[in-house]
Amino acid sequence: MSSTILLPLLFLSLLLYSAVSAVASPLRPKFYSGSCPQAEQIVRDVMKKAMERETRSVASVMRLQFHDCFVNGCDGSLLLDDTPNMLGEKLALSNIDSLRSYEVVDEIKEALEKACPGVVSCADIVVMASRDAVALSGGPKWEVKLGRVDSLTASQEASNEIMPSPRSNATYLIDLFNRFNLSVKDLVALSGSHSIGKARCFSIVFRLYNQSGTGRPDPTIEPSFREKLDKLCPRGGDESVVGALDATPVIFDNQYFKDLVKGRGFLNSDQTLFTFPQTREYVKMFSLNQSAFFDAFVVGMIKMGDLQSGRPGEVRRNCRVVNKRPGEALIDVDR
Repeated sequence: MSSTILLPLLFLSLLLYSAVSAVASPLRPKFYSGSCPQAEQIVRDVMKKAMERETRSVASVMRLQFHDCFVNGCDGSLLLDDTPNMLGEKLALSNIDSLRSYEVVDEIKEALEKACPGVVSCADIVVMASRDAVALSGGPKWEVKLGRVDSLTASQEASNEIMPSPRSNATYLIDLFNRFNLSVKDLVALSGSHSIGKARCFSIVFRLYNQSGTGRPDPTIEPSFREKLDKLCPRGGDESVVGALDATPVIFDNQYFKDLVKGRGFLNSDQTLFTFPQTREYVKMFSLNQSAFFDAFVVGMIKMGDLQSGRPGEVRRNCRVVNKRPGEALIDVDR
């Protein structure tokens, strides 16, 4: 995620991977207007059908952009299945038993391959589908920049090093976003993606019963909300049970921020945005002004979409596998 497409982005120093750069590809709106003019409509139509089948699926698809773009840029690497020589990102700590709805991307890809074979990248599908997930849920609409190529490899190690935990505090999140030239305002606005969707009890049991190793609940949780969460996620209960991330989990609105002000954030990484002074003012602002939230969210999503690794890529014909040619071996990153 970048505040200017002219400056290189500093990646995590622990990783031996190429720095993310926002100028690696000539991204632009209407990239497929000549080669596949119906591309965006096809994506939108498949997303509508997915939403009709299961409302939650659109929130799940939107999350894919965050988890893809933060790891070596928006390159579709998240979608790659493991191979004998490569550990992909699907089983990374922040993704396993968490990310879902990969099949929706597969459906979109299949429809696009029928209309325009070998033209639209999986990386662009994720960005278009994420935008449509927001719009279909009542959120803002915006024009996405397109023209990405798909990664030839994936890295579970990189995902483990980068993606934040539900336990993360605001200080950690600010530092992480800053590494991608994303501001505090961007952090808070993009956290508003939790306006739709659900998360597992696994992500919050520590808040309910052992916050910071105290053996006690997180004191920032509003008491009646904590009682509700205790019933949903009892000590020793099924941690795969899911709860809504805000009070209106199928509508993209500013209720998420209103809930944070009341101490009703589901995740620790959500509520910390209100308890930390540097982020609190943006939470308050967005809770009172939905238009301001929508505007800031769009800015953040576009900046995040600009993240690219600059590595060689291709347009994959199947989002789960590299277009392996006879005699070639897949690039080996994690063995």
